[in-house]
Amino acid sequence: MQTYGAFRPYAEWVQAHDTLCNKDRQAIRECVRRLPQLPLFSIVLLPGPDGVVSASGASIGSARDQLYPHWELWLAHGAKPMDADMDGRFRIIPDSTAPTADHATLFNAALAAADGEFVLPFLPDATMAEHALYELAMAIGDDPGSELLYTDEDRLDACGTRCMPHFKTGWDPDLMLGRDAVGLLVAYRRSLLERLGGMRLPSPLALYELSLRVGFAASPAHIHHVPAILCHRRGSSEASLSWDAEAARDIVRQHLADSGVAARVAAAPLAPAWNRVVRELPDPVPLVSVIVPTRDRADLLGRCAEAVLSRTDYPAIELLIVDNDSTGSATFELFQCLLKDPRVRILPSPGPFNYSALNNQAARAARGEVLLLLNNDTDAIGPDWLREMVSHATRPDVGAVGAKLLYADGRVQHGGMVLGPGLWPAHQLRFANRLDSGPGGELALVRTVSTVTGACLAMRRSVFFEVGGLNEELRVAFGDVDLCLRLGDHGYRVVWTPFAELFHLESASRGQDSESSEKLALAEEEARYFGRYWKSLTESDPFHNANVVYGWDCSELARPPRRKRRWAE
Repeated sequence: MQTYGAFRPYAEWVQAHDTLCNKDRQAIRECVRRLPQLPLFSIVLLPGPDGVVSASGASIGSARDQLYPHWELWLAHGAKPMDADMDGRFRIIPDSTAPTADHATLFNAALAAADGEFVLPFLPDATMAEHALYELAMAIGDDPGSELLYTDEDRLDACGTRCMPHFKTGWDPDLMLGRDAVGLLVAYRRSLLERLGGMRLPSPLALYELSLRVGFAASPAHIHHVPAILCHRRGSSEASLSWDAEAARDIVRQHLADSGVAARVAAAPLAPAWNRVVRELPDPVPLVSVIVPTRDRADLLGRCAEAVLSRTDYPAIELLIVDNDSTGSATFELFQCLLKDPRVRILPSPGPFNYSALNNQAARAARGEVLLLLNNDTDAIGPDWLREMVSHATRPDVGAVGAKLLYADGRVQHGGMVLGPGLWPAHQLRFANRLDSGPGGELALVRTVSTVTGACLAMRRSVFFEVGGLNEELRVAFGDVDLCLRLGDHGYRVVWTPFAELFHLESASRGQDSESSEKLALAEEEARYFGRYWKSLTESDPFHNANVVYGWDCSELARPPRRKRRWAE
């Protein structure tokens, strides 16, 4: 798995941007004294990967060292450190016997006895940053209704040096089905845990199952990711964390079955330790209206149309070609050939190029329940790409679906898009190898993003018109991004899937925006227009971790992180 430490030295970043000094500690203590609410955290020490409940000096010490003092630590009999009686915040889990008690038994017994509003499961191979509980308390202060909170984490090597950072995103139900996207440090509202019956599994995967269940039961508005590395775990491999891939897939299968979702769960091809969820299509399958704007370039259009009509195994397609003032004889010959297929319609649309207007016109003429916006410079790689996109586009909470797009040489062109810093959206992990799973499986797993490119975008026709279609004031560059962000305003998610792969010869038919001063001026004008409406989100994209910068040409650690230190605000 690729990590962000590979981009630039992580230890250097930690020293410069993630190490507290005495002045920081003093400011945090002062901030705690001013907090209007002081939630109590109940920390529960569970068995380690070997199943043994131990009194880890480092784990317990990291609780003692917290700059936020309002916590209690629940330990099993036999795991109590010798000097625990000196600190009244230590508790013994009722009826616990170490080292044989399992995760669920210990956790549920502690849950029944705990006094805290929030419960934090903890493991003896982990330590907390000294400001961890302070950060969680601040997040709860921002939203007193918080139900689930989680933080970033990293690993400690054999020498105790921090390595392998795991920078997480905002709550993502699809990524959570693929792997444990919550991990540690995690805090659950105790009343919600009690309502859900606490922990179910006796194994180390109990935390994954519990976070999965809590995450889907909680209101998304009350699930919060704190983009700070507040937990450090010993060990440098998945094996050291006792990840059982098949057992995890069984957990996901049971969750989907309990939720009434018909799907198959298999190993993700690029990340076999994690999961691909293959959802069944509705019966009958909906008609898909594939919308392809074009102006000449018969060579590109012919390949695109042939892929849709002959190399795609989806059974219900209509192809709408929106002709924007083509003049070439080869183009008209191609039109005549394509019109022999009853699934094809040519829609004349003369006038200056306006991507949004062309697609809106076709959407009004479309007969399909699902719209697929498709550039004429795309070419499908496998036959099942459209099935994959429709399986997500027909989900009630999903507004739009994007695909994995590749340059002609096989490198990644589009793996989802992030906003900020600045107004220009960036494609995540552009130029990665096609077989690269990406950090945290970001190129291997279905996940939620803020926006995807309109070069290949699927959505229900009803949703398209519900949000007002594409904004025709954005003629070239930002219409797709603006559409995706408006979907978020209407309560829909945008999903990217790596299991729909196409080649994309980016801007081959339209030309790059920077090719002429006129196109550059238009791009800058649209950027300003876009920025007026979406500036706040470009600065706080929940799927662009504040510790990472995704740029057009590279990805690296943010120096400094975009998130300001809470105690310095």
